[in-house]
Order: sequence, then C-alpha cells, then structure tokens
Amino acid sequence: HEPSNKRVRPLSRVSSLANLISPSKNGAVRRFGQTIQNMSLRGDSKSPGASLKSCSKAAGPTPPKRRNSTLWSETLDVHQKSTFSTKEIKRQEAIHELSRGEQDLIEDLQMARKAYHDPMLKLSIMTEEELTHIFGDLDSYIPLHEDLLDKLAKGTGPNGTVGQIGQIVVDWLPGLNAYRDYCSNQLAAKALLDQKKQDRKVQDFLQRCLESPFSRKLDLWSFLDIPRSRLVKYPLLLREILRHTPPDHPDVPCLEKAIAIIQGVLSDINMRKGESESQYYINKLEYLDDRQRDPLIDNCKTLLCHGELRNKSGSKLHVFLFSELLVLTRPVTRHERSCYQVYRQPLPIRDLALEDLQDGDVRMGGSFRGAFSQGEKAKNVFRVTSLDPTHGQSHTLQVNDVFHKQQWLNCLRSAIDAQPQQQRAPLRDQHSEATTMTRAKRRSSVVSMSDMVGEGADENVWHQVGEPILGCKGTETLPASGSSSKIKREWSRGTHRRRKETGV
Repeated sequence: HEPSNKRVRPLSRVSSLANLISPSKNGAVRRFGQTIQNMSLRGDSKSPGASLKSCSKAAGPTPPKRRNSTLWSETLDVHQKSTFSTKEIKRQEAIHELSRGEQDLIEDLQMARKAYHDPMLKLSIMTEEELTHIFGDLDSYIPLHEDLLDKLAKGTGPNGTVGQIGQIVVDWLPGLNAYRDYCSNQLAAKALLDQKKQDRKVQDFLQRCLESPFSRKLDLWSFLDIPRSRLVKYPLLLREILRHTPPDHPDVPCLEKAIAIIQGVLSDINMRKGESESQYYINKLEYLDDRQRDPLIDNCKTLLCHGELRNKSGSKLHVFLFSELLVLTRPVTRHERSCYQVYRQPLPIRDLALEDLQDGDVRMGGSFRGAFSQGEKAKNVFRVTSLDPTHGQSHTLQVNDVFHKQQWLNCLRSAIDAQPQQQRAPLRDQHSEATTMTRAKRRSSVVSMSDMVGEGADENVWHQVGEPILGCKGTETLPASGSSSKIKREWSRGTHRRRKETGV
C-alpha cells in the first residue's frame, strides 16, 4: 500500500486489501474493490445538520468502477432460452466467460498504459527507461487478445451461440508464448517498482490513482500482474468448456489438444521465469570470501524455494534452495542496493541429508548456559546436514508454521531425489566416512571462540565439526567417553569439542 500524506477518508482502508495479494504464488488476482457497494448520498433538506452531513459524504471517495458481469443466458428472452438444453446453456456460459475475460484483459492493458505509464512519463515522475523496465511490452499483447475476440465473434451464429470453439483456440494458443519475456522480467520489474515507491512523487501519484474509480481499488502492480494471472486461467476455462461439451461433439478432440497446448506453453513460461528468478537472486549474492563461491552456482537454473527462516540461536537468515545448492544468507544493504551476504559455505544438494524434527525435539537458544537450561522447545523445525566432511555443516532451521515447513521439506526432498544417482554416495557410506574423519579432527584440533567470531559466526559461537547426526532424531550425539559431570566440566572450560551447528 503506497503511503500518503493526505487526510484519511472513508473507505480508504479498503484500498490496502489489493496490495496484500502476492503476485508470485497466487492464482488470479481477486478484485476486492468490486465487493464495495455504492452508498446512498441522499440528504435530508429539513435539517441543516443533515445537509452538512450530506455535503461531507459527497466529498468522500468515488465508488469504484464495476465490471459488467452479465451472464450469457441473461441476454436471451424466455422463448430463446427454452430452445437450449441445460448442458448447452452451461457450455455457452463457459465460452462467454472466456470471451468476457479477454475483453476485461484488453481494457486492463489499455488502462495500464493510459492511466499510469503515459502520465508518469509526461510528468517526469519516472524516466522512460524505468517505465520500460516496469511495464515491458504490455501494448504488444493487446492485438493478440483482440484476435481471439474477433475469431469468437466470427464463430458466433445468429442465435448467439458459438458452435465450434476447439479449432479456434488450438490455432490461437501458441501465440501466448509471447508472454515469456514479460513473465521472466516480473521479479526485476516488481523490485524496481518497490524501490521507486520510496520517491514521494511516485507515492503521491500512485495513491491518487488508487483513490480514483478507474482503479477498482487495485494498485499498479495488480494491473501489471493481470496478464500472468490470466494465463493460468486458460486451462481451467478450457476444461470447463470441455466438461459441458457432449462426448460426440466435434469440439472434444480439439479441446483436449488445446488443453495440452496451453499446459506446454505454461510449462515453458514457468521454466523461463524460474531461470530468470534464479539468476536474479544469484546476482544479489555477496561473498565474504571468494572461496565461498561454489562453482555449482553457475549450474543453478531453478530456484525451488526461498524465504526467511531462523537458526537455532534465533537469528534470521534468508535461505535459498537452488536446484544444485542450498545457500544460507543474511540480507544486507550495500550502497542503497539490497543484497544477500552468504553465510558459511553453500551446501551442494548431492551431499545433503534431510531430517524432519518433531515439535519439542530441539530447544531454541545457542548459548553455553542455554545448553543446560530448560529453554523453549521449538516447533516447525528440520535439520539439513552435509555428508561431505570438507563442509562438515549441520543447520537446524525453524519455519513460521507447519504449512511452510511442509513446503520446505517437499522442495528439499524433490531437490535431493533429482540429483543423479551416481553423484550421490549411499548415506551409510558417507556417514561412516564423515564419522571417521570428524572423529580424527576431534582429537587433533579445536576452533577457539575468537577464531569463530573472526569467521563471522553467530552470537552463539560454534566449535569444530562433530559427528553427523543421521538417525538420532532431534538430539545431538555426545562423545562416547566421559560421564555427564565430566562433560559439564569440559563445557565450562570451553574444551568440549561439539559439532558446529546453525539453524534457521
């Protein structure tokens, strides 16, 4: 929601609802503004107070413009309607919804240019280069959708029905590949738009537009994201038409072919968009040391998942799961540019072991004292461990809720399963190898507290790598020798060689 220095007006809070919609993961944009009902502004002429109240109401924001939502069957008279079967009416309603959606999209694309792009260019609110980066080639897609409307109009009979739509959409759908570049650029366009919103002139202009009736209480990004949300609707619309098409209708094979075509188009667009998104974040990674840059980063074409998580000490980290690497970072700002400082060494997916921890298996807090206190038991936690002894990392990561935890687990499992089998050694073999090497390390060296701080560790300092935990759910493996009292004495002297672990 773009901030404003204007006086707060009635219904102004409703405008913020459109801005709460995420453009990356949701389907179609919901137009909350359409649900606002027009209010009567009638005043009572008998009372001066009522007259004044009426004037103040009239000064409120203009009700948003509402879209035509007339059904196809509502355009027929009673006699015409009786000549069609219920199934045919539903089929024509589905075709009508496709047609009406195309008309709405054309109006939105024209509105984005007329109400936002051109005025901001004319008033020098943004440069032409900035506007091109944000709006892309939005105008070039209007003829594409006008072409479909024209073909549907030609295919409509005297009785208002479209006899055969299958071949029309089969011929038209491949043209949607034109959206590949536009969708690939959306992440960078959104980032630039958010950056420009810090400018007071841009804030004021966008707020004025949001309060105008033409916006339907949608912000600029909602208009720019409408083409993407429209694309994902096509398979649903075509399936709905097919569902109400008789099995012996000549449209059936064509509609099935059309659904396969649009799924292929969307798959290609998603792949290109994923590659672009992956490269966008790779370019924002900042390395404290050149040795942190794993050569596998150049092979990462897909960003499977990313988000803010917490480590075992409670510190916030932004974690990226690429197709080849798991990268933990800290968000930072450099010269007014946001970037992500890589935290520790990125972990190759081929060496990764995943452990789903149950609620209460791990206690949060990373201090030495906290290891023996009754700290808060963590929920929504999982652990990732590198089986490569040269990395020797284990990270306990906490997610906000069980839903997002499951998303992370699914993405991690998919990434691990996608690795070529020949590149993944059996877990038991790698476990044994890592155990042997890390036990030898225990006997030979201990990383001091000052060394760890110098490496940019968390406020709770971690010591040299210990034995990997792969079957001991939610608990850390202590050295085999020594009693618990001896362990406590070693902890107090700082000589207990504990595994290095961080968590999100």
